[in-house]
Amino acid sequence: MHAHPGLSRRSLLAALAAAPLSATLLSACGGDEPAAAGQPLRIGYQRFGGLSLVKARNAADPKATWSLFESGPALTEGLKGKAIDIGQTGEAPPIFAAAGKIEFKIIGTSAPVPKGEAVLVKQAKGFKTFADLKGKKVALNKGSNVNWLLVKLLEKYQLKITDIDVKYLKPAEARPAFDGDQVDAWIIWDPYFALAEQPGVVVLEDATGLASNREYLLVDPTALEQKTDQLGEFLKQYRTVTDWGIANPAERAAILAPELKIPLDVTTRALERSAQPLAAVTPEIGDELQAIADGFAALQLIPEKIDIKSRIDSRFAEALR
Repeated sequence: MHAHPGLSRRSLLAALAAAPLSATLLSACGGDEPAAAGQPLRIGYQRFGGLSLVKARNAADPKATWSLFESGPALTEGLKGKAIDIGQTGEAPPIFAAAGKIEFKIIGTSAPVPKGEAVLVKQAKGFKTFADLKGKKVALNKGSNVNWLLVKLLEKYQLKITDIDVKYLKPAEARPAFDGDQVDAWIIWDPYFALAEQPGVVVLEDATGLASNREYLLVDPTALEQKTDQLGEFLKQYRTVTDWGIANPAERAAILAPELKIPLDVTTRALERSAQPLAAVTPEIGDELQAIADGFAALQLIPEKIDIKSRIDSRFAEALR
């Protein structure tokens, strides 16, 4: 990746990491107001996810409010605090949230995005496969989509979680740790993944054949009942914008780069592998999520088995087909 004029790698990451503070404050202090019928929709989003394009194109109800979160686990805390009505995460955050007794329903998903998350290492270290990381320090964000990729990698290479030295770091902490060789590998998702693709950094493995890495739409149960029509209309707009972006990749990247505050070439590369159409939730999607939940429970990454499949709500399936 070429350097972006006026922006260092550190300032690029800082730009990505700084804005979530307002969302964290919102979830902490805006918390206990119910999702009243007729009130504007309150949307939680992450940088780069499909909702970013909806926001950048002003495609939602202009009265809707938007809260930015650094990661899926942070967004589910927003749901817990009743600060948002709807938001999007990867496949692991709903499971950790359900294990934490946070109330939500899953109303939509995306096509698989396996190339949108990967294990990054420094070329100079000479690692050839994930098995070479035995005894090494591996950074990832606990409870995020990459947590499931770690589980599948351990399974593939017949390793135990204790065979590696896992460092649970948020993206803003993991990037300087990776750059400074304080960790040997970083399991991360786009756009942080694309930002980290500097000379000398290689992809050891992505999620192809291991994890679907879908995007999931989570909604507060009160909002689901009291803002049903607003949610249905929003999902139609979301679908329209997502389909437009896939059909017009150059225009999509040009719109999103300033929204994401990252260079156009990085945005373009990340979107090429990570932007996928929306999809309806189905019993099969429920089975897929349940298998992940059971895997986390077996490894004691969550305290007990949970029924994540019961969180699926397919009432908006037609709008997402």
